[in-house]
Amino acid sequence: MSRTMVGLIAGMALGFAAYFGGFWAFLLVLVLGAVGLVAGRLTEGDLEPGDFVRRRSDQQRIRDDQRGARRDWRQ
Repeated sequence: MSRTMVGLIAGMALGFAAYFGGFWAFLLVLVLGAVGLVAGRLTEGDLEPGDFVRRRSDQQRIRDDQRGARRDWRQ
């Protein structure tokens, strides 16, 4: 199934939820669809759980330490 068809089906599902269920049903379908997308990507291996966590590099840590020593970042 192409991505265009998947987008069409998702849009139709959101449209039906908004028409028949109102705003909160639309929002619920949207959130559950996003959760399903992330779960599917995790199971396929396209995403790693660590992709959602921002790691500071060693350079960023050094710059933060230097700023703290100079105290020019504090008000």
